Amino acid sequence: MEKWRKRIGYGIGDLGCNLVFSTMASYLMVFYTDVFGITAAAAGTMMLVTKFIDALTDTGMGLIVDRTHTRWGQGRPYFLFGAVPFAVFTILTFLIPNLGSGGKIVWAYVTYCLLCTAYTVVNIPLNTIVPRLTSDIHERDVLVSTRMICAMAGTAIVMTITAPLVQFFGRGNEARGYLITMSIYGIAAMFIFFLTFASTKEVVPPTIHQKHCSLKDDFKGLTGQAWILFFLNLFYFSLYVVRSTTVIYYFKYNLGRTDWLSLVGILGILSGLPMLLLLPSLEKKFSKKNLMFFSIILYVIGDMVLYIGRNSAACLLIGLVITGLGIYGVFGITFSMQPDVIDYSEYKKNASVAGLIAAFQGFFVKGGMGLTSFVIGVVLKNGGYVANAVQTEKALSYIEVCFIWIPIILCILIAVLTHFYKLDGVREEMTMELEDRRKKIENEI
Repeated sequence: MEKWRKRIGYGIGDLGCNLVFSTMASYLMVFYTDVFGITAAAAGTMMLVTKFIDALTDTGMGLIVDRTHTRWGQGRPYFLFGAVPFAVFTILTFLIPNLGSGGKIVWAYVTYCLLCTAYTVVNIPLNTIVPRLTSDIHERDVLVSTRMICAMAGTAIVMTITAPLVQFFGRGNEARGYLITMSIYGIAAMFIFFLTFASTKEVVPPTIHQKHCSLKDDFKGLTGQAWILFFLNLFYFSLYVVRSTTVIYYFKYNLGRTDWLSLVGILGILSGLPMLLLLPSLEKKFSKKNLMFFSIILYVIGDMVLYIGRNSAACLLIGLVITGLGIYGVFGITFSMQPDVIDYSEYKKNASVAGLIAAFQGFFVKGGMGLTSFVIGVVLKNGGYVANAVQTEKALSYIEVCFIWIPIILCILIAVLTHFYKLDGVREEMTMELEDRRKKIENEI
């Protein structure tokens, strides 16, 4: 019972994050262009600029976590302290002020930056604490899978009920609908973070404490495997954003199936549930590297089914299910690599830099999201996309490039990076060595 309390308590933290994160990935571009009232190019540029600003705050937050030593642990206190700001800035981001076009853009920049910073405060610790919750490798995989399932549930909620909620609360006024819906999401996330704080406990101390080390020393603690993880995050979340954002455009304009959007959300997301449930068992039998290759192949096959069978309802449904399995396989494996990479820095470099590793993950995740949003905005602009209008053949072809072909390029890049991942072969040796070091420290005390 205690194990499941910890698993669910940790996992639902990402449900809270994804109530807002998935909305930003899937609906924010559409909100800015079709409701807030700024151009696709302006929205894409803003997301690029603010994401790189936000990525810098990730680094700062990671350094803070590495130097935090309280009776509550290193990362856990920030679930408590970051919950209220997260809710407040979620609401403000979806509030449309009467400030004119220039004032609106300034408001969008400021509120979006503040929301991303609040997200950093709660999400960086969520990424760092798995190695502190348990040293059991299988239990870590279960924790990660539980988190991924909860993250998927958050995304499923967003993709399934956001549009109906906006319509219900807006009653013809989308601005009001978005504001009320996001207020509900923000407040729900706040209480979820409180529960995550209450349900987790950091019981595995690092073998070394970062207190007065310089930033240069912290950087020395990063290994080549850490950089592979960072770029995997960049390309995975680029894949996630381009799929989540352009699926709305593709089904609305290319296929003319606006009434399918809720179903698309359900199939594209919940189809990944079997993969996430099976991953802990699969990771006992197969290497993370091989499972990643398998997931990439699944996604590409599903993408081709969507493309070739775009005029067939059955093919569209099958393609969504297969790509869902593939993308959540990549998702779960990427996150299950992180505790190994954190341990590898302790093992290889004698450096406790979990916060810095999580920060750089955040840096590359948000940089990738910002760059992807910018690219989507540019591609749509160059294709002649006009919001809420019948699109030209050129615009439709550009939407297709975003939804079908850019993801395949990203999958190839993920496969190339995965080829250089090598921690599957040293996992047991790392665990034994770090346990020996902790026992020596306990004996010295």
